[in-house]
Amino acid sequence: MTTPQNTHRQGHCLCGAITITANHAASHVDACHCRMCRCWGGGPFVEIDCGTDVVIDGADRMTVYNSSEWAERAFCGDCGSHLFYRLKGTGEHMVCAGLFDDATDRDAGLSLRRQVFIDEKPDYYSFVGDSETLTGAELFAGVAGEQE
Repeated sequence: MTTPQNTHRQGHCLCGAITITANHAASHVDACHCRMCRCWGGGPFVEIDCGTDVVIDGADRMTVYNSSEWAERAFCGDCGSHLFYRLKGTGEHMVCAGLFDDATDRDAGLSLRRQVFIDEKPDYYSFVGDSETLTGAELFAGVAGEQE
């Protein structure tokens, strides 16, 4: 994955039971079009890479689902808000961009950097602007290369 920049972000789930504080969040968003993300949220998962320095207040209200060999997903057990997926191998958190108070404003300064699993994206939606695109195979090849 990427190395997040030093951007402090804080946000919360819909009901406010869970607050997430990221001390080293990226200053861009990425989108995942894999079937699992679309099944989880009804569309692409738009996230901010927050690395491993993440504090979760209200974690006792959180439910974590072991969604694959390499990642787990979390949601609020009270309101159902999607919170993040976490890479098991590194502990990196990809947090739902919409949770962060400063990331939901039109003038937040965030841009779409990369779309992954572009080979699984259905034709009925698309994002405007230019961004890097990777197939699932390209993404996993890049991750394997980083681990060598």
